[in-house]
Amino acid sequence: MAEAKILSALEQFWTLLAARYRGRSVIFAYELLNEPEVGWDTVAMRQQWPAWLLKKYGAAARLSEAWGRPVGQADLEAIAPPAKDAPPGKSLLDYQLFREDIADQWTRRQVAAIRSVDPQALVTTGLIQWSVPLCLAGPFHYSAFRPSRQAALLDFLEVHFYPLATGFYEYQGEESEQRNLAYLECVTREVARCGKPVVIGEFGWYGGGRLAIDGGRHPAATEDQQARWCRAAVESTAGWATGWLNWSFHDHPGAGDVTELIGLLAPDERVKAWGRAFHELSGKLQARPLPPAPSVKRPALDWDRNITDRRAMDAFRESYFQAFKADAGQSAWH
Repeated sequence: MAEAKILSALEQFWTLLAARYRGRSVIFAYELLNEPEVGWDTVAMRQQWPAWLLKKYGAAARLSEAWGRPVGQADLEAIAPPAKDAPPGKSLLDYQLFREDIADQWTRRQVAAIRSVDPQALVTTGLIQWSVPLCLAGPFHYSAFRPSRQAALLDFLEVHFYPLATGFYEYQGEESEQRNLAYLECVTREVARCGKPVVIGEFGWYGGGRLAIDGGRHPAATEDQQARWCRAAVESTAGWATGWLNWSFHDHPGAGDVTELIGLLAPDERVKAWGRAFHELSGKLQARPLPPAPSVKRPALDWDRNITDRRAMDAFRESYFQAFKADAGQSAWH
């Protein structure tokens, strides 16, 4: 009953939106939400989790065998979610898969509502970069929007990325840059492996002054430093990604985050160094087809292990970086 009400409300919303804009402008695509994430332990999840386990295992004995610990029938019917710091294991993996199911249900409902009123529309959602388990504070940090599962529901995939592999990127040197590029490449490659076109729907970094955020503790960055990083971000993902949207168009003083100095243009509309470089890269795309992704050797990501074991994830990230560094981050643009 509740599901029917939700679907009805979504259909009404998308009907109004399609009617408002049809014939007046072009909607390229519907983005369901900016950087969706499934929570870890909510009232609704506590209610659904035991039912999910019962559906998967059917009986407490089978669950006990799978988890390697005693689970009574009464426990199965009222079992609590694992703690955020739960150790790696089958119970934690089951909970991550449960969270992925919630993400799929969320996407499926909205796509059905859109298709009911605008069947030709393209639909996507703006995946946050920790939708790929490569640089997480812990398993709880995983968004649970697994690209390979979401790809079956969406027309193209979108992922957002900012250089946070070693903390807040401050242009500290070549290794820091390379670690962030390796992180970006891995995220983009994993999303592209799903077989749908990939757009990096948000990316960029600051340049042209000192940020006011965090008490002004981050060092000032030049426009040339910003342009170097952002150019490298495009070039290192060319072939896996099919489009790049800089965040944002121009700087926003007082924004409260890197948006303050992240633009292609300064607040007075002056084109920054990154704006000129972005124009040059756009010209390359107009002049010739997007090159295929380079053939590179990289370690395979064990997804289920990475979403349950932070040590395994950290070890994988290091091995990926070493492989990336070995071929100097080969780009399809050269």
